[in-house]
Amino acid sequence: MNYSYKGKILISTPDISGDIFSRSVVLIINHDENGAFGLILNKKNAKVSDKFNNFFDFKIEVYDGGPVENDKVLMLIKGKKITEEFTEINDEFYLTEDIEKVITAVLNSEIAIEDVKIFSGYSGWSASQLESEVLRKLWTVVEVYNLDYTLPNDQTLWKSIMQNLGGEFLLWANAPEDISLN
Repeated sequence: MNYSYKGKILISTPDISGDIFSRSVVLIINHDENGAFGLILNKKNAKVSDKFNNFFDFKIEVYDGGPVENDKVLMLIKGKKITEEFTEINDEFYLTEDIEKVITAVLNSEIAIEDVKIFSGYSGWSASQLESEVLRKLWTVVEVYNLDYTLPNDQTLWKSIMQNLGGEFLLWANAPEDISLN
């Protein structure tokens, strides 16, 4: 493997519509010769969010990180490192599974809940699988450009990035969800 997509954004193309990756924006957390690991940034999970909100006095939105291990909770955090167990994404963001430390830090006002994005599950690719999908144009790889990963993103994120890419991406941005209707 000559190139890593770690820290980059993947934008799904409309031809994979119908599954969890339809109109997805995925942040690649890790990518090496063994495969890739990432999180879908723009798919809210209302069912899991409701479960979390039964326990707290503040609103929590949980996102579908992907189709793998949906019982696993991962937290993307902006700013101050509050746990020893984390994966650094860049100077500003990191990922952790240490839910107890994160909740304690939020309750003690060490970090703001707005600086935490919670995911149920993750996206994973075996060795060479992601490279193959990119070659088949199922994904477009985008260099990260001042994107706050902790913002409460929805489907407008996918469309906005597609529009910013211009060219043929403008056609995709304005295509119906079911492209067979086009």
